[in-house]
Amino acid sequence: MKVTENVYGLEATKGSYAYLITGEETVLIDTGRPGQGNGILKELDSLNVNPKDIKHILLTHHDVDHIGNSAQLQEITGAKLWSSREDLPYILGELKRHGLKKVIGSLIKVKLPRDIQTYNSTNVAGNIQVIETPGHTPGHVCLLYKDVLFAGDLVMSSSKGIKPSPGIMTWNKDKLTDSIKKVGALNFTWVCPAHGIPVKKDEGWML
Repeated sequence: MKVTENVYGLEATKGSYAYLITGEETVLIDTGRPGQGNGILKELDSLNVNPKDIKHILLTHHDVDHIGNSAQLQEITGAKLWSSREDLPYILGELKRHGLKKVIGSLIKVKLPRDIQTYNSTNVAGNIQVIETPGHTPGHVCLLYKDVLFAGDLVMSSSKGIKPSPGIMTWNKDKLTDSIKKVGALNFTWVCPAHGIPVKKDEGWML
């Protein structure tokens, strides 16, 4: 699914979209649910992207449907794997997830990645801006590339427009609300959420 000239939503991860940027550097954002790794590799091939071309894998947060194939893809691509410092202990299994996610994490096993870099500045990989957006998880981030916002689980899209992630899956609702307001003040055209399809911001950035 082509979003803009250098941005693709990977159909192999439909339902919890991972995204590919083929700009100055080839970058993968999130890695889908466990078991989708081979589908991602096949789709990369259909886009004429060699896995070794991917230099960075950027994680928006620690949920299993975002880190599910990070270990496999890290190994195959040789890419640097990045996360926020706050979410890193959850990715590595050092801390238990909160609420319902604790149950999900116990039921869905994920191969743990290694050698994860933590975001230590506002820009990584091809001038992609890292925006701290805690709320859905303690260390959730959004990523801004040109006029495209990769929203992770900050918001989701539906036929009614853009809405916050469900409260039952949210670590801190007040922080989530603050993060949505913060991001809403930024300039971008496209919103690429994990859940729902990419939409334009002017189709309804709403709380």
